[in-house]
Amino acid sequence: MDEPMMKGFKDFLLRGNVVDLAVAVVIGAAFTAVVNAFADSFLTPLIGLVGGGGELGGSVEVNGQTFAWGAFVSQVITFALTAAIVYFLVVLPVKAIIERRKRGEEAGPAEPTQVELLVEIRDLLRAQQGAGPGPDPSGPGTATLPWRL
Repeated sequence: MDEPMMKGFKDFLLRGNVVDLAVAVVIGAAFTAVVNAFADSFLTPLIGLVGGGGELGGSVEVNGQTFAWGAFVSQVITFALTAAIVYFLVVLPVKAIIERRKRGEEAGPAEPTQVELLVEIRDLLRAQQGAGPGPDPSGPGTATLPWRL
């Protein structure tokens, strides 16, 4: 592969949203495994006991056809549990944070101050001209700047 193609591929992989998506998929798969283990270990046997117990608990046989209603009920309960956990542990907290930010109770991401932006611009201009960064405007040495007397 040529260099520009590899650089483009690397940039694609290292973009924040791709990495976030990959993490979400891995965590989602792990969470699904936990919920399925809970359903297989507890829900299905419990439904089997409620449905009469024994080998055919949670199923009905009609004319030689077996209807495993217990497995279906177990999956419906698993879906409801998964949806409830995602709603209460992810959706509600994020919604509360967004509402607090709208009301002004919680600050959003910090914006740089005008002084910080000016210092950054000055340092970039000096770097282009070959000089190093200047003094910190909030500390000692600020009186030596040419625009302050």
